[in-house]
Amino acid sequence: MARTQLTAEESLLLDNQLCFALYSASLAMTKIYKPLLDELGLTYPQYLVMLVLWERDNLMVSELGERLFLDSGTLTPLLKRMEAAGLLSRMRATDDERKVYIRLTAPGRKLKGKATKVPACVASATQCSVPELLQLNAQIHALRKNLTAP
Repeated sequence: MARTQLTAEESLLLDNQLCFALYSASLAMTKIYKPLLDELGLTYPQYLVMLVLWERDNLMVSELGERLFLDSGTLTPLLKRMEAAGLLSRMRATDDERKVYIRLTAPGRKLKGKATKVPACVASATQCSVPELLQLNAQIHALRKNLTAP
């Protein structure tokens, strides 16, 4: 019969902490990504920005932030560095200067071709099947949704 509860003592064990499992898995995942992204000249947060822009270019900074769960204070310095690297351009809207649009440059679009190997390498490193990865991804998305629900 499967247990449905932990004792008070068991609830304080490190290996029973969901937060630690997610944190340590995230660290391990970042170590897998690092050499792959180094070849592209990207940090992990920059890679996430590029993924969003490769899906849909010409977004407002606020839309990008919503998609990545990041605020503009975190995004702005990141985007400035990416602009300096020639991967994207930032443009203020003429009708409202508070709106800043992000658009890929030609080198930013070209980088997508080099990045296509990254997901397969990461998937291989997990040693999980595609259905297992899809299920895990769905569970983590559901967890995030539950944690951020009002």
